[in-house]
Amino acid sequence: MTDGICILANDVVYDQLIALLNSLEVNAGKAYPVLVIPYDERTAQVEQLIEQRPNVELFKETAIISRWEKFAEQIWQRHPTAYQKWTQRGIQGVNRLGMHRRFCGFDGPFDRFLYLDADILVLGALAPLFEQLEQGDISVYDFQYKDLSHVFDVTSAKLTQVFETSKLSRDIFCAGLYASKQGLFDRGRRDWLLEQLDQDAEILYTNGPDQSILNYMMLKTGLTVCNLAQQPPAETRTGCCITSPHFEQRDYRLYDRGQPLTYLHYIGLSSQYFRRLCQGENLTFPYRDLFLHYRYLQDPAAQPVFSGHSQQCPPRPPGLGQKILKKLRLMPARRA
Repeated sequence: MTDGICILANDVVYDQLIALLNSLEVNAGKAYPVLVIPYDERTAQVEQLIEQRPNVELFKETAIISRWEKFAEQIWQRHPTAYQKWTQRGIQGVNRLGMHRRFCGFDGPFDRFLYLDADILVLGALAPLFEQLEQGDISVYDFQYKDLSHVFDVTSAKLTQVFETSKLSRDIFCAGLYASKQGLFDRGRRDWLLEQLDQDAEILYTNGPDQSILNYMMLKTGLTVCNLAQQPPAETRTGCCITSPHFEQRDYRLYDRGQPLTYLHYIGLSSQYFRRLCQGENLTFPYRDLFLHYRYLQDPAAQPVFSGHSQQCPPRPPGLGQKILKKLRLMPARRA
């Protein structure tokens, strides 16, 4: 059985990709083969980087990429207002269509794979996520289940008709990091999902289209989601996002109340900040120095030297959706 890593990236997230690959080499616990799925055709820098990494390859199966993009388009054609909303915002076609390419992992070369967004640093061994697949179809480690507003349209009255409230408060997960298995969504299952979406599409969240689709596919088909963040003992659980300011750094790893983090997700922070930072602009955001360490781990002399006052670049604040959820009592208080 082959275990591997899938990462969605292009030249826009070049600096983040370097940091992620370096963190994988140092902290993942073993040398996993890595497959970079191209977000779009802007991959000149990525391809140069891959030439220097013998365990990293660029995914070039265009038929599989086209299959999943077509599937995404078919889904959003069923949504009553998606294209209208996107057109009003100047978006042509499906919003963030390239994000749906992450689903290529289900048709990739690995029997079991861990998908990672490029804005992540791996800080601990990944074996527990793979081992959890012995108990279920997808394994995650996050607290997205506390914030339904970035997964489904919480204003849709149909949401609790399609899914039980207990599932909505327990089985939701972040699409930025998940381990799963090859072949879960064959053509028959995809066609069945499209039939179901003829009635269900309005519950999808148009601002996070890929995350909404992945959660819908898992819940609708009854596949099992195993979340390490919900497993006992509670005192060993850690946070994973830069929105938690209390993590302690030791030896270029992070600790949450003494427990080591498996990964850090720079969620909500635009890729432009990382690019500008690496170009020498003195920008500040949570755990900036940790990112810089891994970005320049193999070339420390190239790390920029900053001067003058720094400019703060915070993540996006919680949106209206969270406030609605709290009123509906569908979302418990967020973990610190």
